[in-house]
Amino acid sequence: MDGVSNTVWADILAHVRIHYPDLVRGWFSQLNPARLERGVFEIQAANDSQQRYLSDHCLRPFTEAAQAATGRLVTVRFYQLEYREPPEPQPHAPLAFEEETDHILLSPLYTFEQFVTGPCNRLAHAACVAVGESPGRAYNPLFIHGSVGLGKTHLLQATCHRVREAFPEAQILYLSCESFTNHFIEAVERGAMHTFRYRYRHVDVLVIDDIQFLAARERSQEEFFHTFNTLYQLQKQIILSADCPPTEIPSVEDRLVSRFNWGLVARIDAPCFDTRIAIIRKKAKATGLALPDEVVHFVASCITSNARELEGALLNIHALAAQHDGQVELDLARQALGEEALTQHNPVSIPAILEAVTKHYGVRLADLQSRKRSKSIAFPRQVCMYLARTLTKHSLEEIGGYFGGRDHSTVLHAARSIARLRDEDPQFRNALDTISRSLQ
Repeated sequence: MDGVSNTVWADILAHVRIHYPDLVRGWFSQLNPARLERGVFEIQAANDSQQRYLSDHCLRPFTEAAQAATGRLVTVRFYQLEYREPPEPQPHAPLAFEEETDHILLSPLYTFEQFVTGPCNRLAHAACVAVGESPGRAYNPLFIHGSVGLGKTHLLQATCHRVREAFPEAQILYLSCESFTNHFIEAVERGAMHTFRYRYRHVDVLVIDDIQFLAARERSQEEFFHTFNTLYQLQKQIILSADCPPTEIPSVEDRLVSRFNWGLVARIDAPCFDTRIAIIRKKAKATGLALPDEVVHFVASCITSNARELEGALLNIHALAAQHDGQVELDLARQALGEEALTQHNPVSIPAILEAVTKHYGVRLADLQSRKRSKSIAFPRQVCMYLARTLTKHSLEEIGGYFGGRDHSTVLHAARSIARLRDEDPQFRNALDTISRSLQ
């Protein structure tokens, strides 16, 4: 090498790697620092492709690094040792996020018409309908959270369908958080950040499912933060979903959590008995499966976790029924669900709820069923009514009968009050979940 030591060259490469990591390629170690003469530092590339990449993207970084390492005002030139005829121009390989997001894939089954509403999801459903009819104005951002299989993806896709119907020209981008992260990594590796940012920041509606997977990805969080700000300032709609509320997502920057809470945060809970009944009937009708009421109630009692498992149970019943002339009876449903489901089928009773709540709050059963209205008695009574409403198949009137003959409006008010407190108070929610698990 003429005038360039191994130490200086190592310093130049180190400078580029530290300050311009997005531009670094593995073949940089194969570059040959040919000579430094008359203020021009010549670097030899192995082929035409390398020379073009260096000349197009790395001229300023290498010049800056060379000046820092030598202490001289030098310029950099990249060249090839042997001249070859330029190859025929090849079409630019499309980026994955350009191909994947040109046509968003929405399930035709995930519409608002196919979604079953109930006390567990009414707020989230209403918010999504409002956003679908007025994106960027109703609730922005909209953050939906809940456990797996409760309908978050269904609501997100239904909102996209509604926006498409109301605003055919709207640019919608719907994808998972994992896809967003993979697209970002690809853009960094291929030096296509400008294309990436243009794709994500020039949409009317951005919908990202399972945003909790952004946790522990610092550079992806940084990019999403700026994307969020750009869209929000332009009054473009942002819809996110996660398996927990924003404040409980681990390893997510506070500034992102703050922005997730700017709009409406809506929780989806596990479906109550009445909602599970409605889901089963709707799914069965969609598949042409005729179910007697006793089978519907049996399945709703066995499967209490989420709609996805209810749908799986119906598929098992449908498959088994096809082998028995299509007739569905209770014994066939028991066989289809299997021994595991049968052992789990232990309906919660109101007396069991009363026993669990009196034990937890240290009150007497007679007081809960009395007309006393002191807070120490009224609050545990409301908790009992809420649990009876969500964990049993009793009607409002039947539940009221267990508590001194109270009418259905009192039970409904109690259930709604406890549900609201459950959403607002994490400590109370944990206590309520503990009682529910002990009963189930």
